[in-house]
Amino acid sequence: MDTIYALASARGKAGVAVIRVSGPDAHDAVRQLCGGVPAARVSSVRPVRDADGALIDQALVLVFDEGHSFTGEAVAEFHLHGSPAIVAAVQRRLSDIGLRLADPGEFTRRALVNERLDLAEVEGLGDLIEAETEAQRVQAMRVFSGALGAKVESWRVRLIRAAALLEATIDFADEEVPEDVTPEVGSLLAGVRAELDTEAAGAEVAERVRDGFEVAIVGPANAGKSTLLNRLAGREAAITSEIAGTTRDVIEVRMDLRGLPVTVLDTAGLRDSDDVVETLGIELARKRAGKADLRVFLLASREEQPLLPVEADDIVLTGKADAQDGDVSGKTGQGVDALVDRIAGILEKRASGVGVAIRERHRVALKEAIGFMDLAGQELRYGIERSELAAEALRRGIAALDALVGRVDVEHILDEIFASFCLGK
Repeated sequence: MDTIYALASARGKAGVAVIRVSGPDAHDAVRQLCGGVPAARVSSVRPVRDADGALIDQALVLVFDEGHSFTGEAVAEFHLHGSPAIVAAVQRRLSDIGLRLADPGEFTRRALVNERLDLAEVEGLGDLIEAETEAQRVQAMRVFSGALGAKVESWRVRLIRAAALLEATIDFADEEVPEDVTPEVGSLLAGVRAELDTEAAGAEVAERVRDGFEVAIVGPANAGKSTLLNRLAGREAAITSEIAGTTRDVIEVRMDLRGLPVTVLDTAGLRDSDDVVETLGIELARKRAGKADLRVFLLASREEQPLLPVEADDIVLTGKADAQDGDVSGKTGQGVDALVDRIAGILEKRASGVGVAIRERHRVALKEAIGFMDLAGQELRYGIERSELAAEALRRGIAALDALVGRVDVEHILDEIFASFCLGK
């Protein structure tokens, strides 16, 4: 492979800038720029010089041998003073000696190719870099640490055992098999399938933790929805006035709610209107409210009834508590902390069932594997003469699980995954 380099820290002025180099010529690059190579995994302050021997910077230099680095290749890191001019000069020098600027995600892709990471760990790393809340960080770290890969390996071992038992019955079809393997195979299938069901059920919620929950504030016009949104956001995110129908579009505010990523939606007031633009806003409000993970119905009075169906966990409150007998007031903050606690409690309860499958790709693969488990079980019920068909279903189920961690059939999604990575990763 080519030897690649890239800035691994943020662009712009900083105390320290890190340039990472990976590939067969990484250590030679250190030798050409610094006059020598420090011992592996022992940092050393070295002068970094240009082609004429002029000093570019004094850098902390660190090298890793092949097989002992993030990428699995020989790696070097230059920890420079964070001047854009210094970074540019060192990158020019690296280019001049024949190294190539890395593509987005190329360091991590090489880690995958060299089996330092599996595909699920790569996705976990990407989510870890993008994590904005504590819940996202914890979830991403579990995947990046190999939790999904460990589960897949556990399922795989048991399914291979089940397939091997079935293969034995095929091999001895013309002889007397010493014992009936059906009970053990059935037990292995049932155990794996139950775990797959649990993981698939938690995948959708896990994806919400990764992408963010949506909470819609819905209710009639002039009930105080926009004022409540502004109070939750801590800023003037939405225009407020005493004129009914001020909000025409869905206003979104993303926030960290007790460690969970939440997007709060302020929607147009639900009412009959002759205004074409307001009517469009009301229809959009109904659609977004229907798709939201949770709805907060803010009503104008205690006698009023919600204009949309109230689902389990939805919160129904009376607004403008500063001016009437109500539950919450965005204007004074009355009841807002209690509302936040209720929303967080509901979403935390949902998030508690999260597993380590956190993407739609994971959920689809799990469902596919479950389908093959069911097919194998169905063939098994027909009797031992259908062992060959049951074994084939198991092999296909194992392949579906292997795709989770990148063992098979994932080339078509690699470019999409690595496109989201920065150059230094």
